[in-house]
Formats: sequence, C-alpha cells, structure tokens
Amino acid sequence: MTETQWNKLGAYLKETQILGSIQNSLYWDQNTGMPKKGASWRSEQLTYIAKLLHKRNSSEEFSDLIQSAKNEILDIELNSNNPLFIRDKERNINLLLKEFNRERNLDPKLVESLAKAKSKGYESWQEAKKKSDFKIFLPFFKELVKLRIEEAKQISDQYSLWETLAQPFEPELTLKWLNKMFQPLKETIPDFVRRINKSKKNYWDLSTESQQNLCSKLLDEFGRDKDRVVVGKSPHPFSITLGPNDFRITTRIVEGEPLSSFLATAHEWGHSIYEQGLPSQSHQWFAWPLGQATSMGIHESQSLFWENRIVKSKSFSKRFFKKFVSAGCSLKNPIELWKSFNHLEAGLNRVEADELTYGLHILIRTELEIDLIEGGLPAEDIPTEWNKRYSELLGIQPSNDSEGCLQDVHWSEGAFGYFPSYLLGHLISAQISNQMEKDVGLIDNLIENGEYQKIILWLKNNIHKYGRSVNSMELIRSVTNEELTADYFIKHLRSKIDDFC
Repeated sequence: MTETQWNKLGAYLKETQILGSIQNSLYWDQNTGMPKKGASWRSEQLTYIAKLLHKRNSSEEFSDLIQSAKNEILDIELNSNNPLFIRDKERNINLLLKEFNRERNLDPKLVESLAKAKSKGYESWQEAKKKSDFKIFLPFFKELVKLRIEEAKQISDQYSLWETLAQPFEPELTLKWLNKMFQPLKETIPDFVRRINKSKKNYWDLSTESQQNLCSKLLDEFGRDKDRVVVGKSPHPFSITLGPNDFRITTRIVEGEPLSSFLATAHEWGHSIYEQGLPSQSHQWFAWPLGQATSMGIHESQSLFWENRIVKSKSFSKRFFKKFVSAGCSLKNPIELWKSFNHLEAGLNRVEADELTYGLHILIRTELEIDLIEGGLPAEDIPTEWNKRYSELLGIQPSNDSEGCLQDVHWSEGAFGYFPSYLLGHLISAQISNQMEKDVGLIDNLIENGEYQKIILWLKNNIHKYGRSVNSMELIRSVTNEELTADYFIKHLRSKIDDFC
C-alpha cells in the first residue's frame, strides 16, 4: 500500500507545526523572561509568524495536498484490512478540511492586524493591571473586539458571531446547548453561596522560597519527568507545549495566599499531563489533528481534576501535611490544611476562587463576552457591568479595576469564547471522576496510597489517548455511558457545602 500523498501531507504539517512551536516559544518567553522594552520587537516577530502560518494554512499547495491524500485514502479503502486506521485517516482529513476552510475565508490583512492587536493588547493589559486603570487598556480592547467580530463574520455563517469565536476551543458548541448546561448552575449555585457560613479564615503564610520548594515537591509526588517538564513564573499561570518532549508550566506567588502557587501548579500539571498523554506523543499522529487535545473543555477538566479532586482531598492533606510543616506552615493538623485548601468564601479573584463560587466568576465573564460580541455592550461599560454583576451574583464588588475586570489575561489576547471551557471542565471533571471511582476505586484511597500512576493510567486510557479522534461530547458518552450533565458537579458541590456549613 503506497502512502506517497499521505506522507507529503504529513511532511507539510510537520513544517507547519515547527513554525507554530517557534511561535509558542516566543509566547513563553514573552510571559516569563522577556524584558519590557522587548515588547515592540516581539510584536513584530509574532505578527510575522502569524502571517506565515496563515499563508501555509490557507495556501493552494496545502489544499492540493489534502485533496490528494483524501483521494489516495479512497483508492485504498476498499482493499484495506485495517478499517480503524483508515477511519482515523479520514477523520484527520475531515478536520484538516474544516480548518483549511476557516483559514481560507480570512483576509490576510485581518490576520496581521489581529496578531499586532493581541501583542499590543497583552502589553497594555499588563500596564493597566499594574496601575489598576482600565482606560489604559480600553483602546486596545476595543480594537480586539472589533477585529474579532470581523473575523467571525469572515469565517462562518453557520454559527452566531460569539459561537464562531468559541469553535476552536469547543467545537460544535452553540449558545442553546451552553445555556442548557449552565442553567442548572445558575439556579443552584447562588443558593449554595448563601448557605456559606461566614467562618473565620485561618490566616498564615509561607516564604516565596518555601512555596517554590513545595510546588517542586508536588510535581515530584505526581511523577514529573524533569527532563521533559520545566516550571517558570508568569503574571498569569499557564501551560504550553513547545515540542514532543518539551512541556512548560508556569505559576506565580501571590502575597498573603500561601496555597495559590501550589494550587496553580497542580492545575497546570493537569494540563501538562494531558498533553503528555495525547496521541501526538506517538510518532503515528505527530503533527496531525488527531494528536491534538479534544477540546478546551476536556483540557480544563484535566487541570481541575488535579487541582480539586486530588490536592483538595482529605487524603492529600494527610499525605502532604508534614511537608507543609517543614516548609514553615503554622497549622496544627492535616484537617486544618484541608480546610485551608477548601475554604468557601465569595471572593473577587477567579483564579483564587473555591469550587463553589468559581462557576459564578465564569458565568459573569461568559455573559459579558456574549453581550460584547453580539449584544452591543460598549467596551467602555465593562468595568461598570462587571462590578454590577459581581454585586448581584456574589454580593461583593471590586474596589479597583485590577481586582475586577483586569484580573484575567484572556481578553488581552482576544480569546473570546474561551471562558466557558473552565465551567464545562468542572462538569466534565465531576462526571469522569464518578466513572473513575467505579472502575478503579475511591480517589481518596488511591491518593492515600500514593497511586498517582494508577490515576494517570486511567486518564490516559480513557481520556488522553483519544485526542481529536472524537469530539468532547462523544468522548464523555463513551467514558461514562451518558450525556454530559451538571448533576454530578452539583452533587459534588452539595457534599462540600454539607462538610463546611
């Protein structure tokens, strides 16, 4: 069986992926080590690579390679004795065609303008956040909104504007379906929040060095390969993959919040271990769509699983308590540490939010985005609307822009449509956790015995290895034998409320 055309397409995709990995390397450096005055040149670099990538992903050469490989598959399909491999090839081709059509519809000048706007937006957001002044960011924000709306108009008439922007993060997502998923949460979580006892938080702190050491010990506990995974610092924690054996995560130290960096490290580890388990880590699907993450909802489910189901468990606090004491923790016993990890209190910061109130942070952002993109909400009204909705849903208001509408990096990069992935991730994490416990036993028991590799193996075999061979909802049905529902997450929240209230 000859695969000449298929191999030619694979070689083209590999070159494109190499270019994309250079782009990601520049992004990593921009967030972790680039001097402030390097921002202008970095914008030029990222814009140039964005132009090259768009040109490759929308070229006639690429189109011809896809079509030739598709024809080759059709020719050999009837005589193949490996229908599964042929099916995977067809899935790769269909995904490539879908992405090619999306890229082809974009004006190259718009791609260039967006790349510049994202780089400048990120730079201005950093300054605005530091000075707590949304007006510094506003002109760049308005430009990003305008350009992203234009992008959505050019790409698709199948979905609404906001839905179109959300497709790269959660393929096939619609507002109707999203509202169906989120409505039970909107009806339930505010009542749960009202049940929170105004318990006194046990304030304690750790030195920066101690926090960094604990984060390193956490990754060692989980089985990090130091030859493949590197940790850095950034204003906003993130995970990124730069190559087949090059995984990066970042965290940050928050003054007065000794668990912030620790939880962020666990969260980003979840992202990274998912990337490490994808089919792209085998030579077979390197550079192909099937080697990529199923969706960002699935991606977030993995990070939230390690942050909330693992680190916030009672067993983990028992297992790790002595390490915290050695680092200078003043808490008296593992239960106090567990309560610190799980303290329930309505706060202003999404990243620091507990599992209960987190969903409300996401609902606010999602609804604001939709109003911005489709509802005509003026960009300059964001601080007022943000504060109003926080007051209505959480009963609190930011005292300044930095702890309010400037706290997240996403909008500065034009990532409209991303935020729902976080809350979908919570729903998915709860549902797959329930299935995991049916298959391999209680998660608390696995943690108590230090059986992290057993957990990772289950996740790899049931979630990671599928990549984009299926969409997210197909994967959930396959793993749990039912449609995605909010029921498991609500049940989990109810049990947490019962523990603390």
